[in-house]
Amino acid sequence: MLFIVMKYLTTAAIVVVVSELAKRSDKVGALVASLPLMTLLVLFWLYFEKQPNEKIANHAYYTFWYVIPTLPMFLVFPWLLSKFGFVMAIIASVLLTLSCFALWVYVLRYWGIELL
Repeated sequence: MLFIVMKYLTTAAIVVVVSELAKRSDKVGALVASLPLMTLLVLFWLYFEKQPNEKIANHAYYTFWYVIPTLPMFLVFPWLLSKFGFVMAIIASVLLTLSCFALWVYVLRYWGIELL
């Protein structure tokens, strides 16, 4: 139980640190947020929980493929935010990401990579 509490506290602390950095500097906050901190944390948690190497490797492998369809959102969101406000920009960004993900799943199937 103590391990689970430590997982929550560590993960939450990282999110808070990144958001505080972003308040102080757009560039530094974005740089730290773009680092694969959560993925690294998950890899550590899987390792400490004695998960098989194959499961840890699969997590890293699939994370790579899942990140790619999220990238257009980071380009479109600032424009949407300036035109439509935060809530609409978030909704449109989520819909864009889901659309890109669906297309990406279809494209990758052509090369034999199954994401779903």
